[in-house]
Parts: sequence; structure tokens; C-alpha cells
Amino acid sequence: MGMTMTQKILAAAAGLPEVKAGQLIMAKLDLVLGNDITSPVAIKELDKMKVNGVFNKDKIALVPDHFAPNKDIKSAEHCKCVREFARRNEITNYFEMGDMGIEHALLPEKGLTVPGDVIIGADSHTCTYGALGAFSTGVGSTDMAAGMATGEAWFKVPSAIKFNLIGKPSKWVSGKDVILHIIGMIGVDGALYRSMEFAGPGVAELSMDDRFTISNMAIEAGGKNGIFPVDEKTVEYLNEHATRSYKVFEADADAEYDEEYTIDLSALRPTVAFPHLPENTHTIDEIHDMEPIYVDQVVIGSCTNGRIDDLRIAAKVLKGRHKTPDMRLIVIPATQDIYMQAIEEGLVKTFIEAGAVVSTPTCGPCLGGYMGVLAKGERCISTTNRNFVGRMGHVDSEVYLASPAVAAASAVTGKISCPCELD
Repeated sequence: MGMTMTQKILAAAAGLPEVKAGQLIMAKLDLVLGNDITSPVAIKELDKMKVNGVFNKDKIALVPDHFAPNKDIKSAEHCKCVREFARRNEITNYFEMGDMGIEHALLPEKGLTVPGDVIIGADSHTCTYGALGAFSTGVGSTDMAAGMATGEAWFKVPSAIKFNLIGKPSKWVSGKDVILHIIGMIGVDGALYRSMEFAGPGVAELSMDDRFTISNMAIEAGGKNGIFPVDEKTVEYLNEHATRSYKVFEADADAEYDEEYTIDLSALRPTVAFPHLPENTHTIDEIHDMEPIYVDQVVIGSCTNGRIDDLRIAAKVLKGRHKTPDMRLIVIPATQDIYMQAIEEGLVKTFIEAGAVVSTPTCGPCLGGYMGVLAKGERCISTTNRNFVGRMGHVDSEVYLASPAVAAASAVTGKISCPCELD
């Protein structure tokens, strides 16, 4: 029996001719990632190991993005810990304020993730880089520490689910709607410790930003990773951002999958995940038949939907319009380069004219950290990736997950809405 794309990458990293689902392997790492919340824990564990430095100063990335700019003394201490560790070990890819961005948008932009890589990060949404044909997955801080020390990590080889994508998305349907549809279909544990592998002619109809969004939320279905094949769009992106050589892996024709699903992109509708799980999905048509769902806050940004395509779509909806009074609209470009591009394209002007506040890159509101924390009884529609109880603030608040298009339209109407209602 042949191997899936993920299995081929892991076999190569382990120096083995083949691997099978369930097999335990030791694989060499191409990149180890940490942020300002998870890195301090890993650094303390590394100190306990009494190792002499890190395995490779060029293959570690440290990005203070969750509570940076520092929101309080404790977060300042965390960032100081990471900063001093980076200086002490001469970490090449440490990103200080001004260069920092939201980690999962920043690393591909900087060319640090390429096809065939094996990447671990002490952040669950490290699976984002599967959009580029890499194997990337989230780990705990202790595993991050071991990875920084040795350049290797243990893995149980995952089995896989194949998603055959066909058709072309209609207007206002994006990668966020694709992944919310899939999670609504299979559930938050539907891909538990399995690789979500995307294939089929519909892949070519998705932008790279769509693919990043889909891979990013593989973890919300329980997936070990999400991964896309490398095609012309991938190569074009890599030519623009990366200088490293890379290796393209393709699934064997006789690769074994636990399940296979066919997703007709042309049949999908804008989709919203209701509280308090990403699987609790409803299409915009279903929502139209409900009582209006009024919102207190709209957040457009995060590692899921803070890229330039996301901001362009939101600006297209908001152009010449203004948010509803007594409702907050927060827009967060995912990196400094994206922020600058949004300024140059006039998107930031559109957001401010629409009544939005535009923030420096940060994960803040996504995890209820700062820059958009919810009070008791408040509702937020957000382009982030999780809507658990208390995720963005008070345990009696509610989070609805949606695409930038739906989030922007909802800011205009003050209730969950489709941009088509504004046409």
C-alpha cells in the first residue's frame, strides 16, 4: 500500500523508506516555533536539561505576538524572557516589535516554511503551514524544548482523511466557509490525530490565503495536520517569499485513507459557527430565517483571517459604508508587511472611515487577552478560529466565527448578515 503526502514527508525526515499509520518514529525538524506565552515554559525546561545551547540557531523562530505589545507587567516579563534567550543563543529568527507579526502569517511571509518541511510549534495552529505542502503541527512547550535542544521529535504517524475538492466557490464564499463547512460536517473530533489531506481540481480555485485559512483550522476538527498539494499557485508564492530549496512530495495513487469526502465548492454558502464549538455551523440562508442575531463587536484579523486577501474582502464590503453605532469594529492586519500593503492600497483608510479601529499585529482578542475582550452578555462575530466558552472574555459572552466578508457585513447591519444583503 502506498503512502499519503504526510507519510512521505515523515518517512523522509525519519530516514526511512516507508512508514505506516500508527508507527512511532523520530524525525528531524526543519523549524521549531514558539511565542511569548509558550516559549518561556520551553526555555525553563531547556534550562533543566542543561544542554549547551540550541541545535541550530537558524531553525528556531521566536515570535512575541500574543500579548505584545505588552499588555501588563507579566506579559512584559514573558517577552523579556524570550528576548534574552534569543540574544543569548543568537537566534536568527527572533522577531522584535516592529518586525513582529502574528506567527502563522509571519513565518510563510518570511520564507521560513517551505514544502517538505517538518515543523513543530508550541501553538496549536502551527498546522497552518500545510498550505505550502509541509508537515506542521502543534506541540506542548516541553516538546518544543526538546526540539530546540535536539532538532528532533517523536511522532506517531497519522492516518489520513482525503477531501476531494471540486467546483469553484461562488461570490462571498472563501476558505473560511470551506473549513467551517467541513468541521460542521465531521465535527470537532472528526479528524482526531489524523492528517486532513486536500486534493482535487477545486484546489486550483483556492487562493493561497484560502489554503492558509483551511490548514490553520485543521486542528479545530481534531486534525494532526492539514496539507495541500504543491501547485502553480504554491510555487508562485514561494518564488515571492522563499529562498530556501524545497522538496515536493505527492501522495501515492494507492495511498490508504480512513475516509474520503467530496466537497463541491460551488454548492457552499457563507457559513457561521455559533457558540460554543466550531462544529455548530449554520449557513447564512439558515440564519436569514432565524430571529436577528445582534452583535456588540466585530473582529477582523488573527492567524486565520488577517492576510491581505481577507482585508481586501472586508474593505470591499465596508467601502462607502459605516459600522452600526454603539458597536465596535476592530481590524488587525496579521503582519507589518500586510499592514503596510493595506495602507498603500487604501484599505486602512476605508476601515477608519467605516468607524473601525486598526491595530498593530497581535493575537490579543482571539484568546481574550486584550484589544477586544468581551464583557458579560456581549456577542462578537469574529474571523478567528475558536468560539469556546469564555474564549474572548467573560464566560457569559458569545463568539460567532465567520469569514471577513460576513464579519464586515455584520458590522454594517449590527447583526449577523451576508454581504449579499448589502448589494
